[in-house]
Amino acid sequence: MSVGPYAVVGEGVAIGEGTSVGPFCMIEGPTTIGRNCTFTGYASIGSPPQDHSYRGEKTRLTIGDNNTFREFVTVNRGTVKDRGVTIIGSHNLIMAYCHVAHDCNVGSHVVMGNLATLAGHVEIHDNAIIGGLSAVHQFTRVGAYVIVGGGSMVSLDVVPYTKASGDRATLYGVNTIGLKRSGFTKEQISRIEKAYRILFKQGMLLKDAVVALEQEFADAGEIGRLLDFLKSTRRGIAR
Repeated sequence: MSVGPYAVVGEGVAIGEGTSVGPFCMIEGPTTIGRNCTFTGYASIGSPPQDHSYRGEKTRLTIGDNNTFREFVTVNRGTVKDRGVTIIGSHNLIMAYCHVAHDCNVGSHVVMGNLATLAGHVEIHDNAIIGGLSAVHQFTRVGAYVIVGGGSMVSLDVVPYTKASGDRATLYGVNTIGLKRSGFTKEQISRIEKAYRILFKQGMLLKDAVVALEQEFADAGEIGRLLDFLKSTRRGIAR
């Protein structure tokens, strides 16, 4: 582990082997950071939640391995209103000036472009890309293998495997290029594209579309992920 000049590592911080803390970074606890992470200059990690109800409770931040946090990134700890912990997985790239608010759950292999902002209680699932200057509303979820275009305002759940953009963000089809790059087969992508048409192109009620997907793709794991996401939405889904 290395710590650059003028960096401050506070009480209750545990940092794994191979992690580098750059100049002028502030890391506050309780925070646990895994191995081989990089914090570039001026990042503020594990700071108290920006929430009026916070009264100094001992909440946490947990970060996995092999993450990169660029200049001026801010990540807040959780609140007792939720699980009391903000979670960031592994192999993520969080670009300059991004913000991850209290109680967020960010998966692994996620990319957040410059100035992307997550409000409190947001979930970003594995392999998602959040374009620069975008914002995600409280309690909203962005599914796995989604790409959100730059400058988007995301206020409803974005289902896995899709492209979303705009204010408020709407869907623009399947993230075909991203799926190919992630190793999905032609057959898997074909099934996802068919599921997308059933969900969004045939004028069906969501509950009816879910039943149709269950009947047609009972054994397809990638569609199972999609169905689990649809059944657990609380805010509703972007169309």
